[in-house]
Amino acid sequence: MSYFTGSGNSICEIRWHGRGGQGAISSAQMLAEAAYGRRFQGVTASPSFGAERRGVPVTASTRLSSEPVRIFSQVEYPDVVIVLDETLLVTANALSGLNSGGLIIVNSPKKPEQLGLPHDYSIATADASKAAKQAGLVVSGFAMVNTAMLGAFARATEIISIDSLERVLSKRFSSGARELNYNAACLTYEMTQLLRSNSGN
Repeated sequence: MSYFTGSGNSICEIRWHGRGGQGAISSAQMLAEAAYGRRFQGVTASPSFGAERRGVPVTASTRLSSEPVRIFSQVEYPDVVIVLDETLLVTANALSGLNSGGLIIVNSPKKPEQLGLPHDYSIATADASKAAKQAGLVVSGFAMVNTAMLGAFARATEIISIDSLERVLSKRFSSGARELNYNAACLTYEMTQLLRSNSGN
């Protein structure tokens, strides 16, 4: 994929947009873990700072590289943006700084072309909320979409695989919780739809 060249000092910069309680920061870390060793020797994950009350918009950042990464600041000009709540496209200005030809992955039941986003971005959508509910990944009445969206990232970019994600989930969760999270990620992987940008990427 064009989101990472895999050569030289190229870095794939990823920014997560979610709401407090959705697990954006945890997923940023799990993505780094899943990518490490799968041709990526340099990975970092950085949380945003500030209020992280439930429902408040939060961001997190992941950087992936074939070389060591020594940057720990928040990503301002991402190659990929992952949005856990579709409303954040507007309310949190999730597209801010997204590089032309970049990729945005949105938790949405809509098709990519139905989001009304600029055509100089590639757009992927997946109903991660539905997948999480189908998998039984619901906490206090809320579908937990963060690990489900890792499945969408894997399908849209091919940067990580479902197998590498399963290994990370096995380290992070007990067997029962691992199965729920893995099933949600697999369901989301299968339902991901990708519309490529007009820029040729």
